[in-house]
Amino acid sequence: MMARLPGLGPRSARRAVLHMIRKRALLLSPLADLMQTVAATARECARCGNIGTTEICDICASPKRAQGQICVVEDVADLWAMERGQAFRGRYHVLGGTLSALDQVGPEALRIPQLVARVTEEEVTEVILALNATMDGQTTAHYIADQLDGQVTLTSLAQGVPIGGELDYLDDGTIGAAFAARKSI
Repeated sequence: MMARLPGLGPRSARRAVLHMIRKRALLLSPLADLMQTVAATARECARCGNIGTTEICDICASPKRAQGQICVVEDVADLWAMERGQAFRGRYHVLGGTLSALDQVGPEALRIPQLVARVTEEEVTEVILALNATMDGQTTAHYIADQLDGQVTLTSLAQGVPIGGELDYLDDGTIGAAFAARKSI
C-alpha cells in the first residue's frame, strides 16, 4: 500500500514500513491515529479548493488577506509551496489540474467556471496565473486568459534563472525564458 504513494517505490516503502513497525509506539500508532483523524475531517474548501477542516479554509476566511487578488494554481501542493515562500498575501484558487487533450481533461473537469464566478462575485482586480511552465500549464493559462479577457488584470509568475542557479545546470527552455524576460538594471 505504501508503494502506491507518490515518490515511494517498493524498496523505499518497505524500509519506511519496517522502520515504523520497529518504532510502533513512537511512530506507527500516532500516525495511524492522525491518518484516521485526517480521513474523518479533511475537506476541500468550497471557495478556493484548498484542503482544510472547515467549509471555508483559513486562507479564504482570513480578513488579513488581500481581497482583490487571486493566485491560480494547479493543485493544493502548489498552494502550499506558495504559502511556504510567504510572498503572496492574497487569496488562491486551485484548479485541480490542467487542460490536457491527451488525458481528455477539458475545462468542465477543472474549477475554471468557479474562478470566473469568483472574479465577478468577489470584485477581483488581479488574477495571477501561477501555473507550471509545461505545455498543459500554458494551454490552461491561455484558456483562462480568454475566459477573463477584459474583466480583470491578468499576470503570471516570472520564469527563468532561479536565485542561486548556475547557468550550466539549467535546461535550454529555462535559459531561453530568462533571456526573453530580461530587465534593465
